[in-house]
Amino acid sequence: MTERAPRPRAVPRIVILGGGYVGFYTALRLRRRMGKREAAIVIVDPRSYMTYQPFLPEAAAGSLEPRHVVVSHRRELKGVDTLTGRVEEIRHAERTVRIAPAEGLAYEITYDHLVVALGSVARTLPIPGLADEAIGFKQVEEAIALRNHVLTKLDQAASTWDPVARRRMLTFTFVGGGFAGIEAIAEVEDMARDVVRYYDSISPEDLRFVMIEGSARILPELGEEMGGYALEQLRRRGIEVHLSTFLSSCVDGHVVTSTGVEFDSGTIVWTAGVRANPVLASSDLPLDPMGRVNALPTLQVATEDGQVVDGAWTAGDCAAVPDLANPGQFCSPSAQHAVRQARHLGDNLARHLRSAEPEDYRHKHVGTVASLGLGKGVAQVYGVKLRGWPAWFMHRTYHMAQMPTLNRKVRIVLDWTLALFFRRELVALGRLHDPRADFRDASSGGPHAKGTRKPADKGVGTPV
Repeated sequence: MTERAPRPRAVPRIVILGGGYVGFYTALRLRRRMGKREAAIVIVDPRSYMTYQPFLPEAAAGSLEPRHVVVSHRRELKGVDTLTGRVEEIRHAERTVRIAPAEGLAYEITYDHLVVALGSVARTLPIPGLADEAIGFKQVEEAIALRNHVLTKLDQAASTWDPVARRRMLTFTFVGGGFAGIEAIAEVEDMARDVVRYYDSISPEDLRFVMIEGSARILPELGEEMGGYALEQLRRRGIEVHLSTFLSSCVDGHVVTSTGVEFDSGTIVWTAGVRANPVLASSDLPLDPMGRVNALPTLQVATEDGQVVDGAWTAGDCAAVPDLANPGQFCSPSAQHAVRQARHLGDNLARHLRSAEPEDYRHKHVGTVASLGLGKGVAQVYGVKLRGWPAWFMHRTYHMAQMPTLNRKVRIVLDWTLALFFRRELVALGRLHDPRADFRDASSGGPHAKGTRKPADKGVGTPV
């Protein structure tokens, strides 16, 4: 890659692509390390906030207010310019990035240093019906949609006499037995069984939760013993777990698996892995066979033969960072690595700009925690194995501590405290995802437009 020398600037410009864990924490660290006269920092992301993904299952289950699991870029990253748009192309040889805003024409910005923190996207497969039927589980919007969808299905099932339709509505299928999938199905199942006590026509036995996992066990990061414990707990709650099984088709909600199991499901949630952001393919940065950016332990981008690409840095899910604690392997795509890499990257970039040598990133994995629903969990930390309530408490404590800003920590603790005295909210705001539906019906001659008239809202142009 032939690089063009960057234009001289009075203050070097650092452009951070991606506002997730790595982008947010890198910008925060850099701004704390360097003054505005030392570096101009720009962060680019389609969303104007960072989502703390480990709390998405609790947001989907109603244990946390969804707004409390996201952190505003503009509010918390003071002294950092925020651009809301999608990255279309990276030309590092010219130190240029092309950005497409939600509205208006695409434009280009230049930089002196680039931080590639584009993260990952859902790793989907060409399975018939998947794109039309499934719900992802990586963003807060998807967690909100899943909660509303599940509650809506309960409402619909309680209002129909058709046994086939009812059975379909009360069947919830999750694909992928990693942390995202297991925590999501455990929290949502916990919520659904708590909610059905308010339905006279639905009993807990009517609910069917199905987990489909391609490998021979769930939660492999926890080890065979603790993963086996989690599997036992899920099955004890009546959750069907199909191991060594793949989803073959889900056209019109009809699920077909590789083992020949078939059933209809009104809800399909896809959590079967992630892959590096595909926009990296539209760049001149060196990538590994999995589409991730090649990186050194210093978090500098490097060619295949280890030559540093000047002015380019990377970390997180989209980066192939050597794991010095486990020679020959790469750092796993986990929140634990992403947050620590981001802080280290910010420190290294600040050192580089002050003519100091960057240091290698080295972090020994301290353990893993997972929630299995309210008051239930599994954990392995520093070799100590915890189950049940202690593991669940550790899960909440750890992630609350990792959540950025005091504002969000306090709001999350308040949510949990209120949940001790009040039950979950049961309202499904189904129209939230299509707020103009009623207005379109009225405008196109819907039920309220012919022969009847909706009462006008008082105080909003109502004739007196």
